[in-house]
Amino acid sequence: MRPVRQHTAYILKILTGTAAMIAVALAGVVWLSQSLRFLDFIINKGLSVLSFMRLTVLLLPTVFSVILPVAVLCAVIYSYNRLVADRELVVMRAVGLSPWDLAKPALLLALIVCAMGFANTLYLMPAGFRDFKDQQVVLRTDFSHVLLQEGMFNSLGDDLIVYVRSRESNGTLHGILVHDSQDPELAVTMMAETGALVNGPAGPVFLMHAGNRQEVHKDSRALRMLYFESYSLDLSPLVEQPADRYREPKERFLHELWRKPVDASEEEHRAELLAEGHRRLVGPLNAIPLALIGVAAMLSGEFNRRRQWPRVAAGTVAGLIYIGLTYSLSGMLNKNPVMVPVFYALPLVASALALLAMGRERMPRLWRRRPAAA
Repeated sequence: MRPVRQHTAYILKILTGTAAMIAVALAGVVWLSQSLRFLDFIINKGLSVLSFMRLTVLLLPTVFSVILPVAVLCAVIYSYNRLVADRELVVMRAVGLSPWDLAKPALLLALIVCAMGFANTLYLMPAGFRDFKDQQVVLRTDFSHVLLQEGMFNSLGDDLIVYVRSRESNGTLHGILVHDSQDPELAVTMMAETGALVNGPAGPVFLMHAGNRQEVHKDSRALRMLYFESYSLDLSPLVEQPADRYREPKERFLHELWRKPVDASEEEHRAELLAEGHRRLVGPLNAIPLALIGVAAMLSGEFNRRRQWPRVAAGTVAGLIYIGLTYSLSGMLNKNPVMVPVFYALPLVASALALLAMGRERMPRLWRRRPAAA
């Protein structure tokens, strides 16, 4: 048993390191692609580097929920292929290790990743995505940090357009024109020599100095004009509070997904919420069948250093087919609740088929039928 434990720890160490590197590499690629979404916040909202890093980090749990099972498949195929190429698996078989003994490290890695996946999908992912959406709402509606571009018409919400001729480094604005169409019965245009966006007690306020306010009623077309030395435009009604918005399925914890609807929005999106709950439970389990698929492809039959590519290709194709089936069924859950049992059965069926592919003689000793006594 001691050689088995030593080789299990040795292969598990290789698998863990490889899976970690693949997961980090895939997360880096996805992170860079997602970072492009925040260019608008950096350019137009004055988002700092620290805030940018915080927002992107909050998305990592969502990213890892997708790439961790894929990293397990890649790590198993790559690591066992390297062990065959270096003749290490041949030596291990020669000292009496069975294919099942060689497969144990991959299963241990799958179980570890599965446990990490449940911790991620049940807590880290909804908590991180909820904080991300809250911060996103604050950045989109916190006009006190908006960097109004000079010489351009800037939109503050859907019904407020601001033009600024120039701005100083301290935030003072010059040559201001504001068009307010929040009231459907009135068209209001304000012009001022100077002004600034500041935080007020109830929210952001647009302060303007030395200007006029022109008001036109859309029915009578009558013009009213008011000259002012100082005028403040309250922008707090345009600010959306994070607590008042509808929580998306990815922001909710499992008990919030499966509880009885508490309002009309939850009743309307009931199918989406239930489907997301099923994905949270099945997603982490995908690491186990993917690991078994990789093991079955790399350990079945005799080793051949010169013709390993068919094994690698078979394991990769089978893994991609499984991933494709998983995502296809996941997309059907919203409109076809009858697919829920199939969604849960897919990891079990794939795992069973992968074990059968390894051959009956390669199953654990407890599963073999003992010979009859003479």
